[in-house]
Amino acid sequence: MTRSLDSRPGARPGTAAPTALRQRLAELRGPSVAPLPLDARALAALAANPGCHRRALLDGAGVDKAALARALGAPATFGQSQFAFVRGHAFEARVKGDGGAELIRLLHARLAEAGDPPPGPQDIDRPDLSAAGPEGRTARTALALREATAAGRWALLDHPLLALTVAGTPSYLEPDAVVVHPDGSWTVVEIKSFAMVDGSADSAKVGAAARQAAVYALALEPVAARVEKGASVRHHVLLVCPKDFSNLPDAALVDIRKQLATTRRQLERLTGVADIAAALPDGTSFDLRLADDGRTPTRPAHELAGAVDAVAAAYAPECLAACELAFHCRERARAADCVQVLGRGVRAELGGLTTVGAVLAAAAGEAGDPGDPTVAALRRAAALRAEASAEPGAAACL
Repeated sequence: MTRSLDSRPGARPGTAAPTALRQRLAELRGPSVAPLPLDARALAALAANPGCHRRALLDGAGVDKAALARALGAPATFGQSQFAFVRGHAFEARVKGDGGAELIRLLHARLAEAGDPPPGPQDIDRPDLSAAGPEGRTARTALALREATAAGRWALLDHPLLALTVAGTPSYLEPDAVVVHPDGSWTVVEIKSFAMVDGSADSAKVGAAARQAAVYALALEPVAARVEKGASVRHHVLLVCPKDFSNLPDAALVDIRKQLATTRRQLERLTGVADIAAALPDGTSFDLRLADDGRTPTRPAHELAGAVDAVAAAYAPECLAACELAFHCRERARAADCVQVLGRGVRAELGGLTTVGAVLAAAAGEAGDPGDPTVAALRRAAALRAEASAEPGAAACL
C-alpha cells in the first residue's frame, strides 16, 4: 500500500518533489482527480521495464491506468478477484495471530537455530505504529525499528510504512510485516494466498513475490543505515503461504540478492519523471473527464490515445501480465510493425532492424547491408530453410 505525494501535508524540504512538479503531475492526471497510490508490485513491474517512459510518467503522476485502458477500449484482463482478496486478508490475520508467535515460529524454524527455543508471545514486542498521515507513520516506523534493534528482542512490525524515492518522486510502501531479530537484523515478510504444496510453490509467483520484497528491502536499507549500530536488512525474505491448499501457514526463506541488485540497478536507470513531463507537448493531459456518476469518461478516446502516444513506450510481451495498458501498447506496436512484439530476446538479436518488414526484406536479400552480421545470419537462415524445404521427402517428413 502507498500514499501519493499530493496527499502529504507540509512535506519537509528534501523529501518532496518541487511544487512545480507536483502541479505539473496534477495537470497531467486531471486537477480534480485524486492520485492513485503506487505500491511495491507496481514498482517491481516498473523496475522490470525501466525503458518505458509511459509507465514511469503515468505511475509517477498517479494516473489510474486501468480506467485509462478501459476508456481507450483496451481493458486489462488481469487482477485479483474479490474472493482472493478476502481470503488473503483472512489468511494474513491467522498468520499474525497470537501476538505474532506463529509467524516468528515459522521464521525461527526456517533459520534452524539449533538449541534456541522458539520465542513465545511474551518474548515478542509489537510496537504501535499508528501516527497521523503517511509522513508521521514513516517516522514512527523508523523510530520503532531503532528502538527494537536497541532492545535486542524479537519484534514484529505489522504493516510498517516505508518511503522510497523513484524517478525523482517519493512513494510510500507498506509491507505485510518486518521482523526484528535479537541480533538487530531485519527480515521482510511476504504473506501470499497462493498455495505451497509439499514445501514448494509456483516459481513464477514466487519470483514476483521476491521482486516485490526486494522493493521493500531497498526502502529499509536507508533506515538501517541511520541506526547507530547493529541494524542490517537480511537478504532472505520469509514467504508465508497456505499449506497444501489448507488455511494452515507454511513458509520458506527466499534469497532475494539477485532481485535486489536488479531492482536497484533498474530503478536507478529510470529517467526522472520531471524530464519526461517536460518533453511533452503543451496541453497534454490524461484526464478522463468523468461524468457526474464518477465512473463514465466523457473525453473522446482519440484525444486520450493521442496523449498516451505522446509518451514513449517500451512494449514487450511480458507487459501483458504486469501493466494495465499492455493491450493498447501491443496494438500500437503491431500497427507500427515493431519487432518488440516478438519479445525482448528477439529484439536484442536483431540489432538495427526495428520492423518485421525490414527483417523479412533483409532475409530475402531485398535490403540490408550484407556485411552486417545480423543481415548475414538472417540470409543464412533463409537459405537453410529454403534448402530444407527443397529436399525430396521434406514435405512428407513435415
